[in-house]
Amino acid sequence: MWKQLFDFGKQLFALTQDVQQNKSDIRALREEIADMRQEMKRLTELVQQIRFDHQRDRENQAHERENLVLRLENMLLRFERRQLPGGQDTES
Repeated sequence: MWKQLFDFGKQLFALTQDVQQNKSDIRALREEIADMRQEMKRLTELVQQIRFDHQRDRENQAHERENLVLRLENMLLRFERRQLPGGQDTES
C-alpha cells in the first residue's frame, strides 16, 4: 500500500511538472504567434506599399510615353511646316 501511495505521489509530481512545462510552452507559443502576426502585418503593409509604388510607376511611365508621343508629333508638325513652303514652290 505504501508503495502504491508512493507511486501515486511520483505520478502526481510528474504530472504537475508536465502541466507547468505545458503552461510555459503555451506561453512561449503565444508570444511567438504574436510576433508572427506582427511580422505578417508588416509584410502585408510592405506588399501593399510595393503594389502602390508599382502602380504609380506604371502610371508615370504611361504619362512619359504619352508626353514623348506628343513631343514627337509636335516635332513632326514643325518639320512639316518648314517643308511646306519649299514643297509648294517645287510643285508649282
